[in-house]
Amino acid sequence: MGSDGLMAGGSRSLGTALPGSPEPRLGGGLAVSAGLHAGLAVALLLATIYAPRGNAWATTGAGGGAVKINAVGSLPGVPLPLPAVVSTSRVADPTKGLYKNEPAPKNVPPPDATALQKFEKEKKLPPSKPSRLLEDNSPPPPGAIPYGQGGTPAMPYTQFTTGSGSQGGVGMTGPTGAAGEFGTRYSWYVEAVQRRISGNWLQSTIDPSIRFAPRVVVEFQIFRDGTAGNIQIITRSGNASVDRSALRAVQDSVPFPTLPGDYSGSYVSVQFWFEFHR
Repeated sequence: MGSDGLMAGGSRSLGTALPGSPEPRLGGGLAVSAGLHAGLAVALLLATIYAPRGNAWATTGAGGGAVKINAVGSLPGVPLPLPAVVSTSRVADPTKGLYKNEPAPKNVPPPDATALQKFEKEKKLPPSKPSRLLEDNSPPPPGAIPYGQGGTPAMPYTQFTTGSGSQGGVGMTGPTGAAGEFGTRYSWYVEAVQRRISGNWLQSTIDPSIRFAPRVVVEFQIFRDGTAGNIQIITRSGNASVDRSALRAVQDSVPFPTLPGDYSGSYVSVQFWFEFHR
């Protein structure tokens, strides 16, 4: 009986009271527990809604909410902005002063100054009298070249001037029956003869005491092969030193260039003149 009764009693639920003990009451405790859990759930819900949110570190990628942090090797210093300097706006001052320029003095004329007379419109000057032409009535020097007479000068055809002031010239004519004026048709040949003779005129051989000498005229003939003959002085200067230098200039220039091929004459007559100035 006793064991059966115990077994029977052991098979009872914990909620049944043993014989002789007061009957337990579970209704009030369950209600309190349910109320506390409900309040905790409400508190958690309110906390998730009204609690301040921080920075979201998680990503929504395939990492499943994992936080990705990249390691930084070195971080240079970030310069902070300088405080703004406020300066007063000033007008440019061309002077070298440290403060303000002194006022310029007023242009006040002295009391004893005389006022300048204002210029009026310039008046036209009266017409001047025409100048009187001065005529030279002095006789021409020997060997002067005529001009304005309607004729050709006898000589020279070409002229030259040396650095010392000396002058010279040459004229050429063909024999009677030769084709035309030689100097007009063959000016290049005349100039070639003039350059050769003037280059051989050695004025250093003239007496140093002589400062000026009249014209010397040397006459000669140039044949077809360039040789020369009949060299002679037809007008002398009156100074033997000057005459010898002119004659030697012609003699040292032989032979001359051959006569032009289309020239029909067998020779050309030449007159060469020299005027010495030191």
